[in-house]
Amino acid sequence: MSNNINLIDSFQEFKEFKNIDRPTVISVLEEVFRSMIRRKYGTDENCDVIVNPDNGDLEIWRTRVVVEDGFSEDDDLEIELAEARKYDPDLEVGDDYIEEITLESFGRRAILAARQTLVSKILELEKDEVFKKYKDREGELITGEVYQIWKKETLVLDDDGNELILPKTEQIPADYFKKGDTIRAVVHKVEMVNANPRIIISRTAPEFLQRLFELEVPEIFDGLITIRKIVREPGERAKVAVESYDDRIDPVGACVGMKGSRIHGIVRELRNENIDVINYTNNTQLYIQRALSPARIGSIKLDDEHKTAAVYLKSDQVSLAIGRGGHNIKLAGKLTGYEIDVYREAEEVEEDVDIEEFADEIDGWIIDELKRVGLDTAKSVLALSVDDLVRRTDLEENTIHEIIQVLQAEFE
Repeated sequence: MSNNINLIDSFQEFKEFKNIDRPTVISVLEEVFRSMIRRKYGTDENCDVIVNPDNGDLEIWRTRVVVEDGFSEDDDLEIELAEARKYDPDLEVGDDYIEEITLESFGRRAILAARQTLVSKILELEKDEVFKKYKDREGELITGEVYQIWKKETLVLDDDGNELILPKTEQIPADYFKKGDTIRAVVHKVEMVNANPRIIISRTAPEFLQRLFELEVPEIFDGLITIRKIVREPGERAKVAVESYDDRIDPVGACVGMKGSRIHGIVRELRNENIDVINYTNNTQLYIQRALSPARIGSIKLDDEHKTAAVYLKSDQVSLAIGRGGHNIKLAGKLTGYEIDVYREAEEVEEDVDIEEFADEIDGWIIDELKRVGLDTAKSVLALSVDDLVRRTDLEENTIHEIIQVLQAEFE
């Protein structure tokens, strides 16, 4: 029909909208035009808005009841016989007069207002759809293209052109990107800010490492191996506790792969982050021992009530247990849920001296403070660094230096 309104031709913005299905768009279109009808005629109750979802055609039909001349009480709902017969000579009083309303009849200003309202509503819908889509995908691995790089964050576009934000704080320290690079990350947080969806992605979250393992290790993807916990110091070290539901499968071996084939790809993606894969166990002592790998542990004393563990090992193993920058012991504590303190094993126990023996040279309250944290012999104090002693006790650094001088003099 020549008077039909083709919405696709009239509103070119439709072609730019993503993520909105056609039925939703048609519904919005119908509501916009019904709003135009109400503004012009006062009501849309006697109007039919017919939308063709296949080609975008829209027809508006208005029905009025034919009444005798001079008896019309509401021209929006009724039409007098004489006027109706100008369009259809066969009409009689009581008949329905049906006319088609053209787009032009609304006037240029109304059409422009409708266009603006339509675009605004569709954009709101699109934002809501993007928010819902990514809110449901929190924790999922996604791939995007670097579009713009700023000082504190990087703008990434997904396949649909949606904007994703990768803050500097969510980047691995060794990450370096340039425009056009393809990067992988997980959806970390999705929120609405000033009615706009803000999608934060992360490469430092433990979920990122977990998704990479799921990609590289089929047994994890299939559920034969489960990841119990992941802790990370991004770019430095990560510890992954895994458990197998099949006794025939070695979870650690499956994750590492033949000659490290499976884990190498993950390490490269994480900019050479060291990854320790640990076999999970309910045996707390064994779990802590595995978590402190590669150090070899002598013995462990647990305080389950306060969630602390005193780990004793040989002098040459202390640095391995602590790790570069303290990352190894820190991650082991996060993985196991215990605060871990490392002690050197005394090689000659018989030469040790009870801390009480120094009562003449060290104040009694200081001795009590040392004993309170489990340091009841001279060598147990000397086995710790000044920093460790400051951290574990309420003593000043100057006081600790004086104590160490007194204790060292005993063994010279």
